[in-house]
Amino acid sequence: MKLRPLHDRVIVKRLENETKTASGIVIPDNAAEKPDQGEILAVGPGRKNDKGELAPVSVQVGDRVLFGKYSGQTVKVDGDELLVMKEDDLFAVVEK
Repeated sequence: MKLRPLHDRVIVKRLENETKTASGIVIPDNAAEKPDQGEILAVGPGRKNDKGELAPVSVQVGDRVLFGKYSGQTVKVDGDELLVMKEDDLFAVVEK
């Protein structure tokens, strides 16, 4: 990866949603919602607190996370659409 996020930002790749419902109905691309899950590809070093100490980011590369449908800023890198967002924009880590 050629991106190195700064401060408490993370780079996330959206995970694709299912294109079929449980009953077998195919959902067309234009009716599908944006996925709200992704995988962390890169993590910044963290944010400085009031004392000037570095508080590291609590997620790691490879974590699967939940976030809002419209969270982050979309960027294209090597043909991939990625999201750059602050750690505060993440809702949860999906445990495996």
